[in-house]
Amino acid sequence: MNVEEEVGRLKEEIQRLGQQQPDGSYKNFIVSVLYLVNVHRGYQYRVTELSVHEVKFGVLFNDDRCANIFEALVGTLRAAKKRKVLTYDGELLLQGVHDNVEITLLPPPAVAAA
Repeated sequence: MNVEEEVGRLKEEIQRLGQQQPDGSYKNFIVSVLYLVNVHRGYQYRVTELSVHEVKFGVLFNDDRCANIFEALVGTLRAAKKRKVLTYDGELLLQGVHDNVEITLLPPPAVAAA
């Protein structure tokens, strides 16, 4: 599996795991984004809702399915962060010390209108 495939699988696993809430649902934020759009030389404001997925490093690291998929989870996380697929605090995550660090899956970049 190459790096791009691993990053894609990592995105799927973050979406799968999420953070479980007291009611049994998974943490999934809806973020409203207001942006200005140039429509035929007139400007309009539009609101877009983006889905944001977060998971704690300890949950991801200790998941059996992830352990079977990723040979080097920390390396895959660093590659995904470098490609701006996800974000987290710090440079290197270590088991135990960084178990509560939130890993946030970023929304895909917006496609520029032609």
